[in-house]
Amino acid sequence: MAITRSVVRTADAVLHELPPARRRENIKQRDHLEQTAGLVRRVLEQTRARIVKGETHHPDKVLSLFEPHTEVIRKGKAAKPTEFGKVVKIQEAEGQIITDYEVCPTRVPDKTLWMPALERHRVVFGRPPRLAVADAAFASAANARAAREFGVTRVVLPRRGPPAGRGPAPPRQRWYRRGLQWRTGSEGRISAVKRCHGLRRCRYRGEAGMERWVGLGVIASNLLVLGRAGPP
Repeated sequence: MAITRSVVRTADAVLHELPPARRRENIKQRDHLEQTAGLVRRVLEQTRARIVKGETHHPDKVLSLFEPHTEVIRKGKAAKPTEFGKVVKIQEAEGQIITDYEVCPTRVPDKTLWMPALERHRVVFGRPPRLAVADAAFASAANARAAREFGVTRVVLPRRGPPAGRGPAPPRQRWYRRGLQWRTGSEGRISAVKRCHGLRRCRYRGEAGMERWVGLGVIASNLLVLGRAGPP
């Protein structure tokens, strides 16, 4: 920490001695140095809070100087209890076509993405979906009710575990089971997009670069699906 504080003081001295930048390239370099010094100060603050004071939940934690927008993601996965990056919502329609995606600016509960996804579907296709499916992280009684009020005929939002205090669940209808199978298939397609089209790791810098990278991966996935389908 002492070495880092010395480096920050040196950066401040350099910025103080630099003449006003007039050329575009000089302005860019000066801004980059100021931003990096600010990030390092935040790293010093969170290090002091964690090591000296024992505070493990420091707000606005910096995880990367090169990608400061990186967040901690914990989704209960046994193999990967902690991941780093940004949450991306992938929305798919029939035919394995990805119709929408979103790089979430901040980590939000999956449940809050449910209704915006349905609204986006209506904007794209002019009507709400007949069948709407999502994984258990989206499931809630409020979301299921809101989807039906929105105009969705069949809603498949599986809940984790058996219903508490209600005995065995009634047998599911055929359309519900098919919805669950479709959701399982979409998980495989998301995995393929990550493995085959680069969504496992972004190679561009910054939040705008990540959105561009995800968009290119989505386009590549859709082009591959269309190419396999052949002419109509």
